[in-house]
Amino acid sequence: MQLAKETSTGQAGSEKLMRTSLQGIAQKAKRLKSYRFRNLYRMLNYSSLTEAWKTNNKKAAAGVDKVTAKEFAEELKQNIENLAEHLEKKRYRAKLLRRVDIPKGEGKTRPLGIPAIADKLVQSAAAKILEAIYEQDFLASSYGYRPKVSAHTAIKDLSKELNYGDYSYIVEADIKGFFQNIDHAWLIRMLEQRIDDKAFVGLIKKWLKAGILKQDGEVEHPITGSPQGGIISPILANTYLHYVLDLWFEKIVKPNCEGEAYLCRYCDDFVCAFQYKGDADKFYRSLPKRLEKFGLELAVDKTQIIQFNRWLRKQSSSFEYLGFEFRWGVSRRGKTIITRRTARKRLRKSLANFKEWCRENRNKRLRRLFPELNSKLRGYYNYYGLIGNSGRLREFYEQAMKTLYKWLNRRSQRKSFDWSEFNRVLKRYGVLTPRIVETNQKQLSFGF
Repeated sequence: MQLAKETSTGQAGSEKLMRTSLQGIAQKAKRLKSYRFRNLYRMLNYSSLTEAWKTNNKKAAAGVDKVTAKEFAEELKQNIENLAEHLEKKRYRAKLLRRVDIPKGEGKTRPLGIPAIADKLVQSAAAKILEAIYEQDFLASSYGYRPKVSAHTAIKDLSKELNYGDYSYIVEADIKGFFQNIDHAWLIRMLEQRIDDKAFVGLIKKWLKAGILKQDGEVEHPITGSPQGGIISPILANTYLHYVLDLWFEKIVKPNCEGEAYLCRYCDDFVCAFQYKGDADKFYRSLPKRLEKFGLELAVDKTQIIQFNRWLRKQSSSFEYLGFEFRWGVSRRGKTIITRRTARKRLRKSLANFKEWCRENRNKRLRRLFPELNSKLRGYYNYYGLIGNSGRLREFYEQAMKTLYKWLNRRSQRKSFDWSEFNRVLKRYGVLTPRIVETNQKQLSFGF
């Protein structure tokens, strides 16, 4: 495969040629592990930007320029042509990010940086190129924000590993403010291990340094971090932790362990399993130093070693990961197995979110409200509907219906329903009851 074909450019480039170019990059990245790619910047052209538009979320919030996807689409061809021309002539400038704080629970918020539509398209096209390269390098222990894997994939693989492996200790760990503390200099050094294109790397630097317009009108200029909300952020975050954590665990930690060792990481959320206490202790002591080297900090209050031994099931603790509580249990056949159920904290959060949804939507006509309700319930069951979790699913459903009953009866001064009439309405509109969907292999998302 000639490099010229990998980086074909111009408006004449078709969708097929773009896909072929990415496939060529992926094949070379897989075949030559130390190869550094050039001429990537030239792939950010009309063809790749048009492809990016097709996958762009048309309902997403507007950026700092207040241009919505609908408005951008009114002169779509011209807007993309102008954007491609600015890139080609090196006149592209990243706009400020619009900061939005979303609730995280327990009174905390998570800051999101919302890019303008034009910046989203360029970031999306660049992310596809990075994905073609780094998907060949990422290890099987990495699951977050990657094609063909999901949180469910991580949960199932972790369950299988613990069920069949010889592990007795779990290290739960949490990185404090990961996205806000990514060291720019280190990230660029990591990217340059695979990329030898100053223009392309310079583009990423622009996005990392882009100012953030806060809600009070103040502009913040970050010196670290990659704002959540940017399309490029997930692949950059995965690349950072690939070098900081995954390779270190695979090349250094595991070979120096006396027993088995296993890492499961979903973006910055990870757990490690060890056969021997000594190996777990050694990793626990060395992890803060490793993270500190790259500008990251371990949340000490959320990091611990727990005993997790199938032979000492009653003495073993449980641990939480990706919204589930993992513990040793007994199957109907009397076999010791991993059981997974909705974490209590996540259940409370989901019910609180459901209560807020009922409060905001209680005055809608029932023929509009109940289809929306079913959409929410379907999303919840799709994520939490794992084998063995029927009890917590039922608990959520019963509490949710009590909440809905209360808020629908506040639609007027007179009580709208009694319980018998309410149950008839649920049946009439086909409200979904809890179900197990673990065999569903699709990418699943939260309903609440």
